Amino acid sequence: MGAKPPHGLVDPAAAEATRMFREAAEAPALVRAQLERNAPIVQTLAAQLRAAPPRAVVTFGRGSSDHAATFLRYLIETRLGVMTASASPSVSSVYEASPGMEGMLCLVVSQSGRSPDLLASAQAAAAAGARVVALVNDEASPLAAQADLTIPLLAGPELSVAATKSYIAALTAAAQLVAFWLQDPALIAALDGLPDLLADAWTRRWDAARTRLVDARNLYVLGRGVGFGIAQEAALKFKETCGLHAEAFSAAELHHGPMALVGQGFPILAFAQDDETRAGVESAVAACVSKGAEVMKVGGSDQPGVCQLPAPSAHPVLEPIAFVQSFYRMACELAVARGYDPDRPPHLSKVTETT
Repeated sequence: MGAKPPHGLVDPAAAEATRMFREAAEAPALVRAQLERNAPIVQTLAAQLRAAPPRAVVTFGRGSSDHAATFLRYLIETRLGVMTASASPSVSSVYEASPGMEGMLCLVVSQSGRSPDLLASAQAAAAAGARVVALVNDEASPLAAQADLTIPLLAGPELSVAATKSYIAALTAAAQLVAFWLQDPALIAALDGLPDLLADAWTRRWDAARTRLVDARNLYVLGRGVGFGIAQEAALKFKETCGLHAEAFSAAELHHGPMALVGQGFPILAFAQDDETRAGVESAVAACVSKGAEVMKVGGSDQPGVCQLPAPSAHPVLEPIAFVQSFYRMACELAVARGYDPDRPPHLSKVTETT
């Protein structure tokens, strides 16, 4: 990449030529095919879970996949009332411990299905009595072979190191599972419109955010509830593709220490889907503005002193998926504007061999 363009300007052709941009743009079409193909698999699993509800649910994932698991955890707990926890893969892969999981549902989220720690975790969970379901992109992976059931993400080859379409596919699989498990007609109907929602979100330009962040050194990303996993994902993408240090926080945690760093010009990106958490996020945003922070917000209503980024309105479970689709476009353009190649982050590889 050449020198960073001034004032946040970016050559559109340079951004659009990246694999990250092209792969993220594929999300609407792949989600349409994914929802159709997976419906019979997910409906069958959902009927089994209603007939024999799990005692609890545990999730396993790393990186973007773990952020998708955060989204799934909030969905299951808030919509189904089933206790759900994110388990640490190192419990099995490093400590070789096997907590009892009799009667539990274990959901393993992975792009490659080849990370040694996730394979060890899935194997240990099965041995401890859990039913293991893999949400995995590679259907020929060891994880898919090991699981009791696989919900394929069907994102196709993803060559950019930065995950985009596979993350959106994982969120879609999570929403479809919960919609059928709960037999929620409103969410099921909304899922039918998700491909069009994603296509709309891809056209929403966040040039104002890119311009504000092109010279930034750090920022906070805020979210809450089902939007928190999207905040986590955005913070990761800022780090790995843009060379920009970002930390994700629940808006509820802001006053428990992180607010100490907020001051004049401090950049904040906030996600506010239109559900029970919206008021809390907007209250946190107002508090940051009062400290002089430069706040950009997605979703919710206009607020004084806040840069409101364009986003489509939708079912509150699906709004965060649309938010991250728009974010990916901006992040790719921001990376190019800052002089980075988003397809080749330093020191990273596509399959992470964590043990």
